[in-house]
Amino acid sequence: MRKTIGLLSLLCIGLANNSTAQAKQEWNSIFAKINKEVLEHSNAYNSLKIASETIGHRLTGSENGKKAEDFAYNLLKSYGFSNVRYQPFEVESWSRGTLKVEIGSSMDQLKTYKSVSLAHSPVASDIQLEVVDMGNGVEDDYQAAPDKVKGKIALVYLGTLPGSKAGTPSLHRSEKTAIATKYGAKGIIVINTAANGVLLTGTASVTGKLIPIPAVCVGKEDGMELKAQIQKGPLYSHIQMTNNSGLIKARNVIATINGTSIAKEKIVVGGHLDSWDLATGAMDNGIGSFSVLDMARTFKALKLQPARTIDFVMFMGEEEGLLGSRAYVDEAIKDKSIDQIRYMLNYDMTNDPKGYHTSDADSKELFESIGKIANQLDSNFKNTFSVGAGLHSDHQPFMLHGVPTGGGAGGSLPKGAGPCYHADCDVFSLVEDKGMRNTVRFNTMLLYGVADSKELKAKHFTDEETRLFLIKNNLKEPLTIAGEWRWKD
Repeated sequence: MRKTIGLLSLLCIGLANNSTAQAKQEWNSIFAKINKEVLEHSNAYNSLKIASETIGHRLTGSENGKKAEDFAYNLLKSYGFSNVRYQPFEVESWSRGTLKVEIGSSMDQLKTYKSVSLAHSPVASDIQLEVVDMGNGVEDDYQAAPDKVKGKIALVYLGTLPGSKAGTPSLHRSEKTAIATKYGAKGIIVINTAANGVLLTGTASVTGKLIPIPAVCVGKEDGMELKAQIQKGPLYSHIQMTNNSGLIKARNVIATINGTSIAKEKIVVGGHLDSWDLATGAMDNGIGSFSVLDMARTFKALKLQPARTIDFVMFMGEEEGLLGSRAYVDEAIKDKSIDQIRYMLNYDMTNDPKGYHTSDADSKELFESIGKIANQLDSNFKNTFSVGAGLHSDHQPFMLHGVPTGGGAGGSLPKGAGPCYHADCDVFSLVEDKGMRNTVRFNTMLLYGVADSKELKAKHFTDEETRLFLIKNNLKEPLTIAGEWRWKD
């Protein structure tokens, strides 16, 4: 690092050298203390290592999931939080059982393919049907031949195929499964985008409930070979699977720091603690959730108490349909505190960020003023700023109810870990201590600045403003597919 804890001399730098009006004078000294504390005492990397070695995967509803909830609760207690609580919720759990996928040019010439079930597939399925290539698996692919997949198995690419027409949407696997089901498919085979035979799991359900058709993933090389075979003649598959499902109880873990002068307003900062069961979930989302835990530790270690109240939340059930964050928002709606939530900062696979992002452009001045101080402490933090909105992480339920969202941006996963997303190679050896420390220190600064700012220009949208915002960000189509578009237009 070019600038680290030696820059405590920045304590004397005032806003005369920081021309952005949103920052407070005292943030210079507070951020320098945050910087020093995290660089010298961060526990993010070590606590994730212990959890990975002693718990393993953190699947919601499993014994491991319960152990992870307790681990986070006890860790927060050890940091000095007296008001840590569990937020229980009931969910429809899912876990994989057996799977065999055979594919060939005829039913008596089938070859077994390495594969993995996608979550929320049926508890039992045994089908023998023709396989048809449905390209990217988006609406256009089906509308070109509406009956092509009816009563058959759809073969779709997880991402967007090379050579696809401009503007082809990149839909989630669950949305592609919903579209295939809509057009009468009786099964779906998803081709992973990662090379070298890596298999991906994850939910194929837009609702978090069981889907009516079996959904499986095959490796990229096998999948592209199958696409080529279909060009030469018919292809058939025999898919046999069993899975487990039933109502279980899970728990978010919440620690609160009460605000001072604007205590009724709340900032929620969180990341999902749960993971899939193929590995230990180090990247998804150990690096995010355990960084949030260390942000909480840093606040306690420095006795930081900003103007607004902060909830540090370890969400469970994200992987199975944002279940924990939905439960949190549902409770806030029920107790009428939803309008008091002024910002939600989400950390999902965040690593070594170089800047900040937000869903609300009005936050530019504030975020850049915070980032300017961070850049003065370490010039490796570039203070980039981006505005945008997407789906499929724990910010979504907040955003759908008008809450501005944001977090760290501009980083990258360590050691080429991207292909291990949701895969059996998502293990702790991929994690780098430095990247987690950078997530913690720069985003503790962001969190404090947002919670302590005199004014938050980012407003909590009304229902109509939320609708227009989602349309502007091209989110109506995927939300409609998911059955979450609550407006009648």
